[in-house]
Amino acid sequence: MSNPSKNITANSIGNATFWSFAAEIAAKIIVPITNMILARILAPEAFGIIATISMVISLADTMSTAGFQKFVIQHEYDNKEDLFKGASVAFWTNVSIAFFAWLIIFLFRNPISDAVGNSGYGVALAVSALILPLTALSSIQEALFQRDLNYRVLFIRRLLVSILPLVVTVPLALLGLKHWSIIIGNIAGGILRAVLLTCMSEWKPKFFFRWKILKEMFSFGAWTLLESIAMWASSYIDILIISNKLGSYYTGLYKNSQSTVTGILTIITSATTSVLFASLSRYQNDEKEFQNIFYSFQKNVALFVIPLGVGIFCYSDLVTRIILGEKWMEASFFVGIWGLCTSFVCVFGTFSRELYRAKGKPKISLFAQVFHLIFLIPVCFIFVNRGFRELAYARSFAYLQIIVVHMIFVKFTFKLSPFKMFWSVKEPILCSAIMGAVAILFKSFINNNYFLQFASVFVCMIVYFALLFIFPEYRKFLLERYVSIKDKMLSVVKRG
Repeated sequence: MSNPSKNITANSIGNATFWSFAAEIAAKIIVPITNMILARILAPEAFGIIATISMVISLADTMSTAGFQKFVIQHEYDNKEDLFKGASVAFWTNVSIAFFAWLIIFLFRNPISDAVGNSGYGVALAVSALILPLTALSSIQEALFQRDLNYRVLFIRRLLVSILPLVVTVPLALLGLKHWSIIIGNIAGGILRAVLLTCMSEWKPKFFFRWKILKEMFSFGAWTLLESIAMWASSYIDILIISNKLGSYYTGLYKNSQSTVTGILTIITSATTSVLFASLSRYQNDEKEFQNIFYSFQKNVALFVIPLGVGIFCYSDLVTRIILGEKWMEASFFVGIWGLCTSFVCVFGTFSRELYRAKGKPKISLFAQVFHLIFLIPVCFIFVNRGFRELAYARSFAYLQIIVVHMIFVKFTFKLSPFKMFWSVKEPILCSAIMGAVAILFKSFINNNYFLQFASVFVCMIVYFALLFIFPEYRKFLLERYVSIKDKMLSVVKRG
């Protein structure tokens, strides 16, 4: 059999990016609509309960996967038979750990709920944890599709799973099931995901297991697991502190605002990071092409993410009213500052992690996360005592520290110049700054007039892209991408 790792071409990378981006666009259109409806039906307290439950489930899920999916994607197998054997070992290990994790959560549901500041919701936690074995049943199939850059299948799965909350969660919320509506919707989504990916995958679970293969996977996965735990801590330490100090209301207000903004900004980064990792993994031994792919992805993403972050910052009140509703306006300032800070982290921090993993060095990413935690934890503990607003600002600015950490590691580990990274995206940053100045000028005259605010948003978009067209490189890039996307969409229509 031919080596399954060597069939990656520039065209397959482009197709994968197109389908991955299409999946993110579809999901990010459907999910915000669902969230807009739920934010107007459910109180912030319900989102606070779900946030603390998600914190526990996310950690358990991280422990159960143990980085085996990343190994399946990154490892160079000699043939498809070896690949499928590795997939089987990873699958049964994941499923076993996931069931064990669910059992632990079920047995200690009440003490765990008390520890995360969510007393009285042990049953909800135990039921929510059923998502763990469901995820384990489909995670390896998803990794195999990612490895082959077959994002067309993942697009179909993502689209159907994204639609499900509209037909499950929203009706249940209208019936008054509160946080239970979200829990049931998540479980339904897990079932659908497992069935779809298993049916569409060439590989099917078989009763095969080798301790030698597991040992090899664990030597890689152990570092990835520790890194994932550190990332979990970075993502949830603020939630843990807020839930214990400020209660469910502010936990929901904080987490839902944060996740809403992150969801908007990661339309592009989520669509590209898995493609970037799979692409870099295939070229991990070709240093020149490795660096070219990295710089290309970073530059393309900055073109859209940076102005999006600036726009969210300038129009935070409008974004909050549209997506979350009036009862969430207390957090509009957080929506703005978190959006601005996250846009820069997406470009200069998120992609750095894929470098480490693609080179089989997840321990570097672990060290980066640990250094970030050393800085973040004291910040959260100090500012939570000063109130919700102060903590939200401090947490947002503290997020930027991870960029500095990654730049240091990238410089000394891969000899990539931080200056070159920033300089290569100077045009989008400059054009975004000018666009932001225009937005602030508009806002000083139009106040709260919705129609004029929407009009000014479109004017700002025109200003940004008009400025970019001044630079020949970006003018050529945008025109080429327009033609490429148009051709792919026409191809999809004709094929369909």
